[in-house]
Amino acid sequence: MSTVSYALEPNTPLTNESVTKLKEDFPILNTEVNGHPLTYLDSGATSQNPLQVINAEYDFYTKYNSAVHRGAHTLAVESTDLFEDARATVANFVGAQENELVWTANATEALNLVTYALGNASAGIGGEQAKKFALAEGDEIVVTEQEHHANLIPWQILAQKTGATLRWIPLESNGTLNYEEAEKVITEKAKVVAFTHVSNVAGSITDVATLVKLARKVGAFVVLDACQSVPHLPVDFHALDVDFAAFSGHKMLAPTGIGALYGKADLLADLPVFLTGGSMITKVTMTEAEFMAPPTKFEAGTQKVSQAIGLAAAVRYLQNIGMENVHAWEAQLGQRLAEGIESLDGVRLLGPAAGQERAGLASIHVDGVHPHDVGQLLDTQGIAVRVGHHCAQPLHRALGITASTRASAYIYNTTDDVDRFIEELAKVRGYFGV
Repeated sequence: MSTVSYALEPNTPLTNESVTKLKEDFPILNTEVNGHPLTYLDSGATSQNPLQVINAEYDFYTKYNSAVHRGAHTLAVESTDLFEDARATVANFVGAQENELVWTANATEALNLVTYALGNASAGIGGEQAKKFALAEGDEIVVTEQEHHANLIPWQILAQKTGATLRWIPLESNGTLNYEEAEKVITEKAKVVAFTHVSNVAGSITDVATLVKLARKVGAFVVLDACQSVPHLPVDFHALDVDFAAFSGHKMLAPTGIGALYGKADLLADLPVFLTGGSMITKVTMTEAEFMAPPTKFEAGTQKVSQAIGLAAAVRYLQNIGMENVHAWEAQLGQRLAEGIESLDGVRLLGPAAGQERAGLASIHVDGVHPHDVGQLLDTQGIAVRVGHHCAQPLHRALGITASTRASAYIYNTTDDVDRFIEELAKVRGYFGV
């Protein structure tokens, strides 16, 4: 692949000055929206792409494009090498071994892979080694009330299929987890405990160690939704001791259409297959099939080659900055968001209060104004935020609201972006005569 240069020198701390320099790598940030410079505060939904990622995909398609694992010609070998190098790069980034990282289309597919595989085990598929994953009536699946629908609905369906009972850890009044109740909910009947690392609405960071300890005490498998943590925090799945974890590329500077499932090597080896077809088999007769070792046995069909290469380029971009620097800057932006929001009359901050640990995002409820109206008014000023229930209806219902407005920052945001958001937010209630 071509030599890559970055706007910032390796491990440069993020400050307003260095972030302004870093923005040179992101062409879309030069865009004007409604006559105003774009202030992009919707990275919790989809991040923007640096030139280094865009060029990595372009480089692949113009020099190496070929099906992987299927040919002996030069392009096939080169593309396969790049594809597997991408796996090694991303696996190392999250503290995993190469054979513990399965490519998926997104985190939603990764979570569905786990639930459908457990369902197959419950139906007797996968042989003796898969019986450890089987669920039945009397077993319990534990989630939390703050989950994204992608880490809730698949478990609902698995419970319906197997007769297991779905239980959940409730929230405190501000939208954070109630850990005292967690001890009561995670009982000896629990077979699975699934939860998010960082809430995509509240911005709260889950105490993973506490929930893992409770799950280990009763022998339950732990599944982590890491969509809002892998792009923003130093993450090591081995150190966290989770059994499975899911994350998406498009939230961490990478292309859409690529995500990953992490699974402990011994568990992936015993887990039944989910999607089936070509590429993931060793032997097929008219009545049965034998499958390859993980992760290949979970990667049926044509592979996401350019997307994986783009994700690896995104990882290298983040590594050049340093994830400690990313986390430190976003923590500062998150606190600035919280403090600014709390200074406004008639605006309710969801999640941890200012001064408490939070990610670089903040969701709000504006008294008397629908979130869609808030978002549209901000958009007239070139400020892009998210509005709606953010695929977390139970969380909003627990807080007594149906939707919220979310501002989510990333490495290319400055304190000026946050201040501009707060300044325009302060005008919303007056504009609507509330």
